Amino acid sequence: MHRVVKISKGLNINLKGAPVAEMTSVETAKFYALMPADFTRVTPKVVVKPEDSVKAGDPLFVDKTIPELQFVSPVSGKVVAVNRGERRRVLSVVVESDGKFESVEYKAKDVLSLSSDEIKADLLKAGLFAFMRQRPYDVIADPKDAPRAIYVSAFDSKPLAASFEVALKGNEEDFQTGLDALSRIAPVHLGICACQKSTALLVAKNVTTTIFKGPHPAGNVGVQINKTAPVNKGEIVWTIGAEEVIFIGRLFNRGKIDFTRTIVLAGSEVKNPSYSKVVLGAQLTNLLKGRLEEKNELRIIDGNVLTGKKTTADGFLGAFSTGVTVIPEIMGGDEMLGWAMPRFSMYSTSRSYFSWLFPKRKYAIDARIKGGERHMIMSNEYDKVFPMDIYPEYLLKAIITGNIDKMEQLGIYEVAPEDFALCEFVDSSKLELQRIVREGLDKLRAEMC
Repeated sequence: MHRVVKISKGLNINLKGAPVAEMTSVETAKFYALMPADFTRVTPKVVVKPEDSVKAGDPLFVDKTIPELQFVSPVSGKVVAVNRGERRRVLSVVVESDGKFESVEYKAKDVLSLSSDEIKADLLKAGLFAFMRQRPYDVIADPKDAPRAIYVSAFDSKPLAASFEVALKGNEEDFQTGLDALSRIAPVHLGICACQKSTALLVAKNVTTTIFKGPHPAGNVGVQINKTAPVNKGEIVWTIGAEEVIFIGRLFNRGKIDFTRTIVLAGSEVKNPSYSKVVLGAQLTNLLKGRLEEKNELRIIDGNVLTGKKTTADGFLGAFSTGVTVIPEIMGGDEMLGWAMPRFSMYSTSRSYFSWLFPKRKYAIDARIKGGERHMIMSNEYDKVFPMDIYPEYLLKAIITGNIDKMEQLGIYEVAPEDFALCEFVDSSKLELQRIVREGLDKLRAEMC
């Protein structure tokens, strides 16, 4: 029997535009991009130049501090641009696809017969190690480290997030092979939802499976680590997304690199929200064509509404993104009586509006902040939605004041910015909590490493 962990604190935000479990075909994108900003901690060194021909799996850039850590092209074709910003910071490397999707060839292997070092070497060469993140600091993992464990969350509890069971269908063998490969490096912990019924999840081999019940953020891997075996100072654990585990399985089963994802296009401004097969880094133009409502100004989000980043219709799918969300923008504009106006159709986590009377109603929430930034209010707002055994308000204050000793004592080694996304959503002080946590982790890492 699997261990069951119940999460009581949290919040499920019911948004309009949830996807149906069906696939919508999308015309193959012409351009693909890999963006170094997606890979926290990495200092990129570009190893290609415009007009170079590449295959899927050929490196586009490497990490200057760990040169064996490669970031590879998702498709075959021609490099058309290396975009840079201020101080020549690399923003993206863009590849024009030739439509052939040729891959660097590898040999299919029996992963259970390989050593940890052999698995790591293959993942590094194929560019798949780049999807491995570590706690503490929530950065791309260092292959020289020996992690205590590797954690995989097989469900995403964020609003309008993709269901992994849809992506898993037809990829069960590759998923198991990916888990087998990871188990050769360190013990693997698989977190699944009590609502999931897939046999590939319930009877996964060579892993320790834990079932989680409760509202978001039950699907966050940081919450799952905290509720099973918290990270102590000096310990390292690695995390990787469930779809990236499938990428690993494809490498060892088929001897080729295939970055095809099952992503969701969802949100109140999307016509017929559903799933599509898209290659990592694809330009979003074809995915969005003819599928958006045109009555409102739109906020297109690469990812989900809580942790995603704003993008445009001709932007690119992020390396870790499993979906695109579209909601109303609605910039500016005063409203009669402001927050004091009685409303039945607007969402509130407090009882400011009457939405609390209708817990199952779905809402079309726009991108407005609805208020200005002010001093942090100690009202236990965060505690109601933060299920980890940490005092979030005190930790945030320690980060803001730069008190490293307090940060350590209050559990900063366990957290990532996404763990504070709900706190940011309910925060009446309108503070950018995820940015604050990211800056705190970066400062701590610079001090300790």
